[in-house]
Formats: sequence, C-alpha cells, structure tokens
Amino acid sequence: QVRLVESGGGLVQAGGSLRLSCAASGRTFSTYVMGWFRQAPGKEREFVTVINRSGGSIIYADSVKGRFTASRDNAKNTMYLQMNNLKPEDTAVYYCAASSRVSLPRNQDAYNYWGQGTQVTVSA
Repeated sequence: QVRLVESGGGLVQAGGSLRLSCAASGRTFSTYVMGWFRQAPGKEREFVTVINRSGGSIIYADSVKGRFTASRDNAKNTMYLQMNNLKPEDTAVYYCAASSRVSLPRNQDAYNYWGQGTQVTVSA
C-alpha cells in the first residue's frame, strides 16, 4: 500500500553531515507515524527516531540525540533525517518505515512498511 524509497546516503568524514530523505508513494503519507532505523554490519537493526503525523512530536535514540534531526513535509510525502557531527559508529544502512499506530513506537515490529535502505559510511 505504501512504498518508501530512501536516498541521500554516502561517504562522509567524522564530524560531517548528511541529510537523508524518504519519499513515500500514495496519498496517505500524513496518516502514518514515520520512523528511521539503521543496521550496522554484523548488528541488529536498531531504532533511530520516530516522528508523529504532523511532525510536532519526535523521539530520538540516546545515541543520536543532539546530533540528528527528523522532520517531514506531508505536502511532499517526504520524511528527512538531518545527521550532523557524524561518528564512525553511525555507519549503517538506514531504513525509513511507516507505522499505523497512534503512538510513537520504537520497536520495528510496529512498522508496516519499509524502504530499501540507504548506506551511510562515516570514516574516522
């Protein structure tokens, strides 16, 4: 029902910045809570951030607080993740996901739709 496509990943030096985008298909984007997850090599997929339908409420994982900023533009059916002061431990495939829940879930099982992922690599 919802197709999600991430973009904006790449290679950056530690301390640098990247802005990821998640473009959603359909006309129901604004009805979904949207999240970002990431999966580092050899690690489980982990929660990064979740933003509510209006964009006015956001939760961040402790590891990215103060460095990452989530936002969304419902008119463009797009969610963003601004990543500043990147660290090598941020290296991962980043996935966007959509949830039909009314809360702001951190668990990946709460998300109905997933993008294909975009690679972020941070060199030391």
